[in-house]
Amino acid sequence: MTSNGRAKLADVARVAGVSTATVSRVLSQPAVVAEATREAVMQAVAATGYRINQAARNLRMQRTGCVVALLPNMGNPFFAKILEGMGRELAANGYDLLVSDTQDKSGRHVGLHRFLDRSRADGIILMDGLVPQDGLNDPDAPPVITACEWIEDAALPRVVLDNTEGGRLAVTHLRDLGHNRIGLIGGPPVNVLHKARLQGAQQAALGADLTLFDGDFTMQSGQAAAQAWLTLPAEQRPTAVFAFSDEMACAFIASLHRTGIRVPRDLSVIGFDDIEMASLLAPALTTIRQPKRELGKQAARVMLRRIAGNEVQPMVSLSPLLMVRETTARLPLDPTG
Repeated sequence: MTSNGRAKLADVARVAGVSTATVSRVLSQPAVVAEATREAVMQAVAATGYRINQAARNLRMQRTGCVVALLPNMGNPFFAKILEGMGRELAANGYDLLVSDTQDKSGRHVGLHRFLDRSRADGIILMDGLVPQDGLNDPDAPPVITACEWIEDAALPRVVLDNTEGGRLAVTHLRDLGHNRIGLIGGPPVNVLHKARLQGAQQAALGADLTLFDGDFTMQSGQAAAQAWLTLPAEQRPTAVFAFSDEMACAFIASLHRTGIRVPRDLSVIGFDDIEMASLLAPALTTIRQPKRELGKQAARVMLRRIAGNEVQPMVSLSPLLMVRETTARLPLDPTG
């Protein structure tokens, strides 16, 4: 301890049972230190009351101490748990998470170059695959990785769900229930998530009649798909619908409910994402779960390794999970509900 009672780096090292060099490494480059050692040092920091001058350390290391996550829609509840997992992992390693929108008030994408400034962020986690790529090849830009969505022709590390497998799981579930006419509410045709989920759905169709309704992952497009379903002749209507997002599935069900159509009595519906309200609905929504917190955590870990200058895998792929609840039922449908 110093004369004023403040703990020194050596005090932390003594309590943790490591060298001062290891303590310094944990505090400056935590991603390169084994997790057990990192935890021991941080416990020693707490026990000794050692105070880290974060601003001075960032200035000395020429870093901001911030990672920016770029979202296509900050109001979408889907991103909440991803950001939670991401933020916790970054905070444990001495970084703050900042969040920004990739679209302006009119819905137009802003240029990526405005975020690629090392004076603003040490790294960018991009969660929008349609952002203009200007500035990506700038050698002075901070490291960029993609999460959830990705850019097909950009060589960027990605942390994603196996969306093709998710599409397969959804349609396989409907086929196992006996449905032969299946509707799909997709996303924008150019969106990578739409393409992957559609590919999986088609692979699992096994000769079923597929009808694709336009969508864009929003509730409004779910409502429009319901109206499109209603306009079809009764004998051509899909008996089951796979919506590529839970928001579209919820709006689809609600719109049909107002016309007297009941789910799953009159048709089955399955969503994608497993947002928080999916299990709280009546009936509770059958859906494909994304491990959202884990996805955010893994994205943060990849980013920390990139910031530290370490090699990373080109892709980290997480597995989806089928959550069978109350909006899907076997054919023939039960007329008594």
